[in-house]
Amino acid sequence: MEHAANVLFSIGPLEVTSTVTTMWAIMAILTLLSWLATRNLQEVPGPLQNAAEISVSFLRKYYAENLGKKHAEKYFPVFATFFVFIIICNYSGILPGAGHLTGFAVPTACLSVTAGLGVIAFFTTHVIGIREKGLGHYLASFCKPLILVVLMLPLNLLEQFIRPASLALRLYGNMYGEEMVTETLYDIFPIGLPIVMNVLSLLFCMLQAQVFTMLLSIYVSEAVEEEEA
Repeated sequence: MEHAANVLFSIGPLEVTSTVTTMWAIMAILTLLSWLATRNLQEVPGPLQNAAEISVSFLRKYYAENLGKKHAEKYFPVFATFFVFIIICNYSGILPGAGHLTGFAVPTACLSVTAGLGVIAFFTTHVIGIREKGLGHYLASFCKPLILVVLMLPLNLLEQFIRPASLALRLYGNMYGEEMVTETLYDIFPIGLPIVMNVLSLLFCMLQAQVFTMLLSIYVSEAVEEEEA
């Protein structure tokens, strides 16, 4: 019943929900802001270009801590896209009417969205690992140590599928739980508490985006790390 109420319209057999329309709006806004920030770069940046440069500089340093400067520079667009998309999706829940207005929902409070992000993270990790090491060497890394290959290979493979599932469930559980708790507290304490909760949500939403991308950067770092001689 809740799913049916969340469907806004259909395109053929595909049902378009409020989560989907919110994601479309977020992607459109991010695309527009990116274009406006980079279409006419100046030596003395304006407010939008300056905000973009500060954000890029911060994220480059952040990912370099786990990936190293070489890989952080090379794959920065991937990790920055994950971070910006997730944090904007998270922050959409702070807007008035989030979770209530028709056509508007917090994407990261939906399991299908976070599962999709987990799947993308899964392929990102292994595509980068294969690209950096080559297919043969990358696959061989799952058989280390050789003396325990019969035991370690199944465990290593299982771990690769558990990782994206944990990323998806962690992000979904935290955002869905935060949304439910906030709504409940709003009903109990409608005056004063909403301001406090919105301030806390700003920190909480950023933390969730950082955790997701930090763990992904660690997984990629493990996938591309060189074996010691």
